[in-house]
Amino acid sequence: MTRRRADIWTFAQIAIWMVVLTLLVWPLSSAVRASLAGTDGTGLTLANYIEVLSRPRHLRAIGNTLIAGFGGMTGAVVLGGALAWLTTHYRLRGETLLRTLAVLALVSPPFIGAYAWIVLFGANGVVRHGLADIGIGLPSLYGAGGVILVFSFKFFPNVFLFVATALAQVNRSLEEAAEGLGLSPGRRFVKITVPMVLPALSAGAALAFVLSIADFGTPRLIGRDFDVLATQAYNLYTAELGDNPGIASALSMVLVAISVLLVAVQRRLLRGDVYHGSALRQPYRVHPHGWRSVLAHGLAYGIVFVGVLPAIVVGIFSFRRTSGPVFQTGFDTQSYQRVFHNVMEPVWNTLLYSTSSVAAIVVVGTMLGYILVRRPSRFTVLLDGLLMVPYVVPGVVMGIAFVTCFNAPPLAITGTGLVIILAVFIRRLPYAARSATAAMQQLPPNLEDAAVSLGYSRGRAFLRITAPLILPSIVAGGIMSFVTAINELSSSLVLYVGNTITMPVRTYVAVINGDYGTAAALSSLLLAMTGICVVLAFQLTGGKQELR
Repeated sequence: MTRRRADIWTFAQIAIWMVVLTLLVWPLSSAVRASLAGTDGTGLTLANYIEVLSRPRHLRAIGNTLIAGFGGMTGAVVLGGALAWLTTHYRLRGETLLRTLAVLALVSPPFIGAYAWIVLFGANGVVRHGLADIGIGLPSLYGAGGVILVFSFKFFPNVFLFVATALAQVNRSLEEAAEGLGLSPGRRFVKITVPMVLPALSAGAALAFVLSIADFGTPRLIGRDFDVLATQAYNLYTAELGDNPGIASALSMVLVAISVLLVAVQRRLLRGDVYHGSALRQPYRVHPHGWRSVLAHGLAYGIVFVGVLPAIVVGIFSFRRTSGPVFQTGFDTQSYQRVFHNVMEPVWNTLLYSTSSVAAIVVVGTMLGYILVRRPSRFTVLLDGLLMVPYVVPGVVMGIAFVTCFNAPPLAITGTGLVIILAVFIRRLPYAARSATAAMQQLPPNLEDAAVSLGYSRGRAFLRITAPLILPSIVAGGIMSFVTAINELSSSLVLYVGNTITMPVRTYVAVINGDYGTAAALSSLLLAMTGICVVLAFQLTGGKQELR
């Protein structure tokens, strides 16, 4: 076996390893050490874990986390699976609109959804008051039911995108053969369709579960007494601030363990029988007629409409007159005036931090994609595995890990804007890396080899040949990273100080303080920026994200 000569990519790989070790492995290992530290911050003990697993309030938070996770996952599977089946079984009117709205529901901040539901169905909600005036009462939005409701309509697009793509690949010949053998439509669905889409369905379900248990804003805003691990870890961290954050770190590790365990179970289940389809004979989609058409369109548009309802509500109420926490009749721009005159610092901070982190994400993510595809080795396999960690580590956990790691020399950057930039960078790096990896896998290496044979260095060949060819994917990955960066709440909430506050954090504070008009205006600005980014990503990739 010949040894590869060192070149620019060798040094790039070393630099990336240093970045990953510094911003991912070191902080998380610091959080692990903090969870095992004694009350004086020294020594190793399991006392923090014993307390977490023995106190009723911590056990209740663990149980609530599982309820929220499985509840949100179940709702997302039902809604997303139903929408995927409808859009792949029937030819519906406005399919592009359906897919676009589903994506917008996916990328909008979760806490904005919770806030919108409060505006509609909270104690002073407009819908609740309107129905109460005609004698119709509604159950309380607050608690486990409200949290699961918001999670279901927030995360169903994850399942929809996975399952719809898988259903579009089911070989029609298999279903025709089963029909020829006399299987009923129901049995064909169970015996043929379900096994074919099970990998995609389980992947979407696992993602919905991880996102549900990692979400901080929704349980915090509408959970009330329904305390979950993310909110309790944050509460304990703020209570222990300046002391040993041992209990908060232990709770954080329990939350990470639950995420990792669920992902491991999902992958273990798929090691058995996995069925592969073919896109050569895609399922035939029928035009629904009569009551089937009404029902199919009603269900599909109903699911998507409720999913984007928070964005609609926030947009409308950002122009409503307000008097303190109460919305008044009539419309005005007073909320936006308040933002532009008094609350511009979070806007500029968000743009600065997001742009800075995404610039680094694009550069490092592109190099990562190249190294993972063109330089496979045991080290790149390990590096690829480490890139899964930010997916399963909740933002609150990463924020606490950064505080425990970067609160003292040699890198005492806690309380600065840099620590937020670095946290967003490492959390969103996998988005650009995966996008670049997918683009590199579709590009044959012979173009670069030809350039090298003509005297180009490997670095110059990449810049002159490869980079221009994968540029749309690089930019699209950067844009989607920017979308998630500007909406980052949980880690920023742990890391910010007064002058480093961001738009999501300021929106969250406004909701907590009852300043709903300012919250609506800030949320609308976030949603507008998100929508523009999604449209740009679609344009740059030629609409390849759209499902067939």
